[in-house]
Amino acid sequence: MFDNVADRNKLILQYPASWWRNMWREALPSGNGEIGAAVYGAIKKETILINHSGLWHMGVKGELPDVNQSLTETRALMNEGKFQEANWHLTNEVKKQGYFSKLACPLPLVDLQLEMPCDQGFSQYSRGINMETGEVSVTWSENDTTFTRDLFVSRSDHLIVYKVSSNNANAIDAVLDFSLHPTHSPNMKERHDELSGTVEAHTKDNFLFYKATNEDHTDFGAVARVIAEDGEVHADQGKVRCTNANSLLVLVKVFVKASSSIQWPILKVELSEINANYQQLLDEHLKIYQPLYFSSTLQLTDDKEEWPNEALLLQAYKEKAPVRLYEKLWSFGRYLFISGTKVDGQPFSMYGLWHGDYHLMWSHRMANENIQMMYWHSSVGGLSEFDLSLIDYYESLMDDFRDNAKKLFGCRGIYIPAGTTPGIGKPNQLVPVIMNWTSAAGWLAQHFYQYYQFSGDEKYLKEKALPFMKEVATFYQDFLELGEDGYYQYYPSVSPENTPANFMPKSSKPVAHPMPTAINATMDFAVMKEVLTNLIEGSSIVSMYQQYLPVWEEMLERIPSYQLNQDGGIREWMSDLFEDNDEHRHLSHIYPVFPGQELVKEKEEVLFEAFRKAVQKRKLGAQTSWSFAHMASIYARLQDASKARTCLDHLMRSCLLNNFYTVHNDWRNMGLTMEIESAPVQMDANLGIVNAIQEMLMYVSPTMIRLLPALPDEWTTGKVDTFHFCTGTISFRWDLRKDRFSAVIKADQDTNILLCLPSYFLDYEWKGVCEVAQADLEKKNYQIKMAAQQTLEIGSK
Repeated sequence: MFDNVADRNKLILQYPASWWRNMWREALPSGNGEIGAAVYGAIKKETILINHSGLWHMGVKGELPDVNQSLTETRALMNEGKFQEANWHLTNEVKKQGYFSKLACPLPLVDLQLEMPCDQGFSQYSRGINMETGEVSVTWSENDTTFTRDLFVSRSDHLIVYKVSSNNANAIDAVLDFSLHPTHSPNMKERHDELSGTVEAHTKDNFLFYKATNEDHTDFGAVARVIAEDGEVHADQGKVRCTNANSLLVLVKVFVKASSSIQWPILKVELSEINANYQQLLDEHLKIYQPLYFSSTLQLTDDKEEWPNEALLLQAYKEKAPVRLYEKLWSFGRYLFISGTKVDGQPFSMYGLWHGDYHLMWSHRMANENIQMMYWHSSVGGLSEFDLSLIDYYESLMDDFRDNAKKLFGCRGIYIPAGTTPGIGKPNQLVPVIMNWTSAAGWLAQHFYQYYQFSGDEKYLKEKALPFMKEVATFYQDFLELGEDGYYQYYPSVSPENTPANFMPKSSKPVAHPMPTAINATMDFAVMKEVLTNLIEGSSIVSMYQQYLPVWEEMLERIPSYQLNQDGGIREWMSDLFEDNDEHRHLSHIYPVFPGQELVKEKEEVLFEAFRKAVQKRKLGAQTSWSFAHMASIYARLQDASKARTCLDHLMRSCLLNNFYTVHNDWRNMGLTMEIESAPVQMDANLGIVNAIQEMLMYVSPTMIRLLPALPDEWTTGKVDTFHFCTGTISFRWDLRKDRFSAVIKADQDTNILLCLPSYFLDYEWKGVCEVAQADLEKKNYQIKMAAQQTLEIGSK
């Protein structure tokens, strides 16, 4: 399967989707950033789950009551040491007013089902994804006949293209229809029945029509055109039947938030006007898709063998994960990201575009770790344009965020609740661990500013990044109090989603978030410091907000220094009242090292080591897939290749399904992760893996590039093409066995950067018209100055 595609760019499975009753969890995905199709891979009765990024349901946006007096009351309770009471105070005040809001859930659009006879039994079964093209394929043999089904979601023609073919003439008999996607959640039966009552499906000639009606009284649905080469096609009781065909081509278009009476005839005409065959449609799609997929490339092995997913997973269980598995997971994460979002679309979701039920766990946008993780990789990987969908999403909710700040805390600026969904930016998760955490806006500001850093777009900086960051700073200005020592007191303050050890219940029974509301969480100050630093820098670049610069500079001076615990590690809360709790998955207090860039080893080595000690204390069994990915990125920043790889190995052994979807936790109780009753698909870790691998190979900041900072011993050779830094791109190759290294740096803008070359190689030589000066920090560190469009070549001697 996919014989001419490098193994690192394809997934091959030897087993169909088989997670009983929820086979969508192990389906193979394709998507164009708006439409998603998940192929289950069954021979006799194939299911293709179809979704749309704009289709949501069951959300409720309430009118937030004004309870801003509760901030003063909460602080009074905390000053009296009544932390348990203070913990619930804001939440209870909101509830007393009868406030109710509910996060929306993504709604499955429809299942396309295809049934074929299987009279002879099958052999030679396989299914896979060609990540170079976005195609999903399923193939098998019955005696001397080989059947193949291929599918992709076109970025150019905005439709699903599905082909069924065989090596023998007139061998294809098939029945196709649309049906409402099932649910196996008992609490969704009533909602499913409601939708079922609105379904209309019929056929005419070689067309299938489907619609259902959402709770807002708008329709969603699809139209399919079935084209048979030879053979016969006819409509029969809501189905299209094909007999004795050489091949079938099925074209599907979908609609949401519309009227079926209008959309059905429009889509039928659009489908009727398509005269291209499968390959021609694919070629047009590839003109858009492949520049995205190949915006960066990575090779870690010259192994030519084809490795099925199952074999790679078994090898990972047996010993260290194979290097090829790292290659594939890097490519697969990028494939999911490119397929699951687009510019001017919705941001990437925890289930991508392949959600398979009606009320899935944690299917909203969560900004206390998860949505940020899904975008960490984008800039270095050449996909920063997709950041705009994240930025536009949060900008669309600014009125809600301003209302939240005013009514919850009596502050100007914005308060972003951790959980949001399209159109709903009001608080929905009425629990202290969410309500009392105020750093979501500041953390998201990192992504707003980073897009400017990599694009150099000053118009964007003026119109989007700086105004957003100013709103965040204005909230801080009103929210924070000065202590007697002249430094800020940040309270209530939450270190997501941890409870200090001295406030944990004595019972051995696990309790979620027993008392997270504290004082001076290290993360809160780290995020604030980053926001103010970037805001001052950005405002100075474009001469905006000059009158506020003295205010923001003074605010920076009022932030207290990070504190060490008795073990010499960074404290999670900068207050003697709260003890560190290392039995937790979040790593929020490590923010200054990662995902922030406040600290680098060369400049503050003592503090840098204190952060290392803090992360090393985190307990293994308390982790999740995403926390392993996060921890791997931290260890990469700490230049600890062994621990970074160990984190990813743990993830691969515990939280990978056979289609390489990541799940939140291990459902098999193998001791590597926290234990909960379900193991929901959560693709934040898929994308966190991409970032961790990139961090292991290259550290990037606006002032520094460090190459191979955390290279595992097993990665003896490798090739990176077109990793991005803020003002250009770099490609590099290494072979430790032959003591060789080379790199090519291309400057897109004027560049002045510290380049830290790998210590594996004795010396380097340079070729190019630019300035290279040895820096003071270490022998192999060089200050590089390049004009725009200049190229610098580097090689080991």
